[in-house]
Amino acid sequence: MNLQHGVLAIAAVLAIVAVAKAAPRVGVAVPIALVVVGIGASYLPFVPNLNVDPHLILTVVLPPILYSAAVNVHATDFRRNVKAIGGLSVLLVVISALAVGFLLHWLIPDLSLAAAIALGAVVSPPDAVAAISIGKRLGLPPRLVIVLEGEGLINDATALVMLRSAVAATAGVVSLWDVVGDFAFAVAAGLVIGLLAGLVTVWIRAKLDEPVLTTAISFIVPFLAFVPAEEIHASGVLAVVVAGLVTGHQSARHFTAQDRISERTNWRTIQLLLDNGVFLLMGYQIVTVVGDVHHGDDDVARTVLIGLAVTAALVLLRVLFIVPLTAMLRRDQRRAVARTDHLQGMLERLTAQQESARAGWLASLVRRRQADDAYLTTEGLGWRGGAALAWAGMRGVVTLAAAQSLPPDVPHRAQLILIAFTVAIVTLLGQGATLPVLIKRLRIAGTDAEADRRELARLIGEITAEGEDVLDNPDLRQSSGAPFDPEVLAAARRENAALGEALTQPHDRTESSVAHQRRELHRLLLESAQAALLDARESGTYTSRALGHVQHMLDTEVSSLDPAEAH
Repeated sequence: MNLQHGVLAIAAVLAIVAVAKAAPRVGVAVPIALVVVGIGASYLPFVPNLNVDPHLILTVVLPPILYSAAVNVHATDFRRNVKAIGGLSVLLVVISALAVGFLLHWLIPDLSLAAAIALGAVVSPPDAVAAISIGKRLGLPPRLVIVLEGEGLINDATALVMLRSAVAATAGVVSLWDVVGDFAFAVAAGLVIGLLAGLVTVWIRAKLDEPVLTTAISFIVPFLAFVPAEEIHASGVLAVVVAGLVTGHQSARHFTAQDRISERTNWRTIQLLLDNGVFLLMGYQIVTVVGDVHHGDDDVARTVLIGLAVTAALVLLRVLFIVPLTAMLRRDQRRAVARTDHLQGMLERLTAQQESARAGWLASLVRRRQADDAYLTTEGLGWRGGAALAWAGMRGVVTLAAAQSLPPDVPHRAQLILIAFTVAIVTLLGQGATLPVLIKRLRIAGTDAEADRRELARLIGEITAEGEDVLDNPDLRQSSGAPFDPEVLAAARRENAALGEALTQPHDRTESSVAHQRRELHRLLLESAQAALLDARESGTYTSRALGHVQHMLDTEVSSLDPAEAH
């Protein structure tokens, strides 16, 4: 990297931070704003062209992006929506790739069908980053956000496996069974490798007792899953996603609180820079992509028109697919309501057989099914949500990188890349800019605040009741075997009750509850402690060891505050 590239990298980070801060204030999704900024920067005369190796994006940038998203997805929510996620990320991607392939083969007659399907695979997977950014800002229902997140995680794997098979077909004869077998192997091996990578790294990190060491391991988890999978021609993308889901699911049981805080902060930072950096790069490279077509034998205007036709086909296919998918999900919701009494009856019969271990195991399965049905009933996906889901088909990082990874000997390569860029930019700017309007017009309701408060109260009640059971245990002893002092036990009971009250109370800065007053006083005390520590630092009276130790303790206390209060 020369000095010029270093300056570009610094400018890119500053642009990402500035846009991430300013875009939400004007009601624009950050990825959309970054694409516009990148397009504008590409036309500046003093800005140099930048040729980024697409394989660098697919092998170095994409794994951390997917892992950072997967590690924050709740595995139970993912399982409950696997039907919708699987349909969108596998079936729709395959249908879209084939349909676009035949359309391109018809529009560009001298383009082989295999090469056309390869580009179809490139443009078929939507990138959910922009849609999720918009959805969370406007309060989309959590289930809709989960489906979008899950689709964005899995569809890349489907598209890249199809791309690999289509590119292989351009170089020789590949039978349908070869493609099906390659796909099945890529999925199965990717699942196994991702599961192993997630479980092994969680076990290793649980043995370490320093956040710095566990963070260092976490940085290589995506590549521990991606590289071995790609080496045996499995789906490295799927392996990364599975490793992230396993890590996120196991973190509550095996990681310390500080480990989890560090994990969230570090990966959110990485996701911010890498994901948004790709959108900035997408806009920045548009001049180069157009120039490559202009200097070849293809017409730029016709290429853009073909890109618009492909975009229209993709939007239409998604809408047509969402209609039966939504109908199927609504049918599942009705079935969940219908079997409520049946499951309750089963649970009562099994509970009566308390002496049977098998009955206890079956009862736990029934309770889990009841919870799943309650989720489907209370967070059903209606036609309004289906409409928003149908319009949330923006393309992004994989389309950008995979298009440029097409082999150099593919006919009309520059034209195919510009078609892919056209699809990505038109969907991102067109659908991304109009999605907020659609959500507001449809009046899609988010979560029920009162229901959330009731659920929170039930959960906190279970937690504090468990604490009371521990304190009431007659066999409770210190680690030395001596009993606890009664005054200490009484103080612990008061702290347990205060914890439940503090967790149950909403963090409203205008509230006057006792829990809020405690938090407010705690914050004021921490502020005074920080001010006194700064004075002590300026005086030079204390050693850096003492100052550093106290600063670490204060930082740990501040990290436990609500973000608004900590600020």
